[in-house]
Amino acid sequence: MMEADPLAVEILFHIGPVPIARQVVTTWVIMAVMVIFLRVFLRNPARDAGPVQAALEIVVMAIVSQLREVLNRDPWRYVPLLGSLFLFLAIANLSAILPGVQSPTGHIETPAALALIVFFSVHFYGFSVRGVGPYLRHYVQPTPFLLPLNLLSEITRIFSLMIRLFGNMMSHEFIIAILLLLAGLLLPIPFLLLGVLIGLIQAYIFTILASVYIAAAVGAAEV
Repeated sequence: MMEADPLAVEILFHIGPVPIARQVVTTWVIMAVMVIFLRVFLRNPARDAGPVQAALEIVVMAIVSQLREVLNRDPWRYVPLLGSLFLFLAIANLSAILPGVQSPTGHIETPAALALIVFFSVHFYGFSVRGVGPYLRHYVQPTPFLLPLNLLSEITRIFSLMIRLFGNMMSHEFIIAILLLLAGLLLPIPFLLLGVLIGLIQAYIFTILASVYIAAAVGAAEV
């Protein structure tokens, strides 16, 4: 049965006074799987890479190549954040195709948390690369009268980042649920395949936008 409210949160248990929702548990499982998988296959990388290590290297180098084009500078400083962000989003978005699993990105809390990570990371890199003074001064350029608009843009772009991911993933899950209710198991199969494509595209868009925001924050201070 579908939830009456697509924004409803299913609480599985409590840790003290803190309620733990289903999507939080799913997020923990995804993170644990990523850590264990990468730990096992990349702990001692071999010169003659096996199929799994070779596939991971291809993914990493593809991410690095794309980030280099967007950032227009050496991307390795930003790969731990942006690469992990892409891999997590790809796995989280695709988890919805598994029976009984709800994608954590289909609930507003996860996109909000990821958007906040991007928000603070943008300022962290801006401060660390350009320095506190020069970074803060860009908010009053070319004129101090633009300060309110520049501050508002910081909030709105992060908000749009959150809403874009949440809206696309929630609407897709909602459509699949309706089709399952009305047509049974066979009709939604093409939509599940489409969901794989949508999940990867949304992970890509989120990561690229985060890269663009970071590139704007660090400016031309690093080459």
